[in-house]
Amino acid sequence: MTVFVFVLIVLAVLALLASVHRWLWIRLVRDTTRAGGPARRAGTIAAFVLPVLAVAALTAGRAGAPFRLQRLVAWPGFMWLAVLLYLTLAMLVAEVVRRVWLRRPARTTAPATGAPERAPESLVREDAAPAAADTGAAGSGPGDVATAPAPVTGGAPGEGPDGVTRRLFVSRALGGAALVATAATVGTGTYGVLRGPRVKRVQVPLARLPRAAHGFRIAVVSDVHLGAVLGRAHAQRIVDTVNRTQPDLIAIVGDLVDGDVQDLGPAAAPLRGLTSRHGTFFVTGNHEYFSGAQQWVDHVRELGLTPLENARRELPYFDLAGVNDIAGETEGHGPDFAAALGDRDRSRTSVLLAHQPVVIDDAVRHGVDLQLSGHTHGGQLWPGNYLAELANPTVAGLERYGDTQLYVSRGAGAWGPPVRVGAPSDITVVELASYQA
Repeated sequence: MTVFVFVLIVLAVLALLASVHRWLWIRLVRDTTRAGGPARRAGTIAAFVLPVLAVAALTAGRAGAPFRLQRLVAWPGFMWLAVLLYLTLAMLVAEVVRRVWLRRPARTTAPATGAPERAPESLVREDAAPAAADTGAAGSGPGDVATAPAPVTGGAPGEGPDGVTRRLFVSRALGGAALVATAATVGTGTYGVLRGPRVKRVQVPLARLPRAAHGFRIAVVSDVHLGAVLGRAHAQRIVDTVNRTQPDLIAIVGDLVDGDVQDLGPAAAPLRGLTSRHGTFFVTGNHEYFSGAQQWVDHVRELGLTPLENARRELPYFDLAGVNDIAGETEGHGPDFAAALGDRDRSRTSVLLAHQPVVIDDAVRHGVDLQLSGHTHGGQLWPGNYLAELANPTVAGLERYGDTQLYVSRGAGAWGPPVRVGAPSDITVVELASYQA
């Protein structure tokens, strides 16, 4: 990708974000508050500050900002991205309701003198309002009560006794409902991440697995994403959860960290406490290469983990292989399936650790029985799963490709917003099953 194309994409994304923020400001601030009031001023300030924090959270790490600054902007910036997604979706639904609601005729109240009730000269309709009401033209804000087209309960035209126009009431009702729905969605998704991953158990029958290996348990941990948001406490939760499963082997399949060893070494320290009969093995993910994969390969070795850099270990009942992530190709250290699997005994069962599911075709060509991957997060934030399906053969769960089975974990952490919606985090215990048992 050329620099010119990259700049165009960045500008297009920024333009889209600006348009979405402006629309949300119109519907949630301008249409629900009085001109010049403190509520409108606060909402306008937030409409400028929150997107700046979001951009800062996304770029601070890549720009080499001090880790303290990264942590300062990460929580509000990343959380706003999750809120922005679901607030936009909620307001799109509210927009449909708004248009239907404002097109309904307004009810009128008969005069107190007992005079016969007269039908209004015109019905209150959305299209009866000045066109500028929805385009942000001057004089069209909800504070300009003269724009309300028809009476509701008496008093000034279009106002209730407290001076609230019908349009203002509708905007506040729908905006409030959207905010409540968004808060509930994001709050629940945040609790799911901070609570820690749940254990998922999957049995995988393998044709060549010897009977003695029936029931062998591999704890699959992926996409922990230790960084400015998820730190040492999250790592400790994962270690405690894995150890409670008493696995025979632990496989960490990439995206363990987002940052340098200097900043995140203390956060990763609890990994030293992982225990299993055959040890803990690690392969790189694409995020390790953002900060320098080699430093983490060296560091996890110091923590007692065994990196598999395009390498293989012959365990008592099967071969365990691991390949570098494809992001390493930019540094000349990409996946090398020939080095990891080329000279092995194909009569033995083979299990491959590879961060991204997209390398499944290489696994099939090299006769792998089972590939364990992560990377997708299961989509993390619905409807992100539909986008993940476009780029990955399997988004989550177990699927078969020829004679090779692929299992993809949703991951034990979260990237960006510490929020998951429709894709709960997990640590999967894969239990190998023998056809001979």
